[in-house]
Amino acid sequence: MKKIIVLALAVSLVFALSACGKKEEAKPVSTSNGAAATAGSGASSEVKLVASNYKFDQAEYKVKKGQDIKVTLENKEGLHGVEIKGLSVKLDGSNLTKSFKADKEGTYEIICSVPCGSGHINMKAKLIVEA
Repeated sequence: MKKIIVLALAVSLVFALSACGKKEEAKPVSTSNGAAATAGSGASSEVKLVASNYKFDQAEYKVKKGQDIKVTLENKEGLHGVEIKGLSVKLDGSNLTKSFKADKEGTYEIICSVPCGSGHINMKAKLIVEA
């Protein structure tokens, strides 16, 4: 009985640690690399979140209030998901893009929503919606 429990724990550990080891093919996307568009209110902007093991490519992404925002997730290293708290944006392996209107100023926390290993808890960034 102890051998079965140890084996089950070992298999579970392997699955948990291998989440960051899987590599997903990147999809080409035109991007503003997280920078806000120069046009005024009502313009659109794209935020490309590039995720690698335990970090995003930028600590902060800035957009202008009133813009239509297209958020895209690219898994450069490992398998990750994204949740932007307060904006109903959730991306994962089956859904890599989401659009929304940035109608409220503020700072929103971006977190990895797929357990990806030992550094998962620290995988965070910010989306800043400014006037």
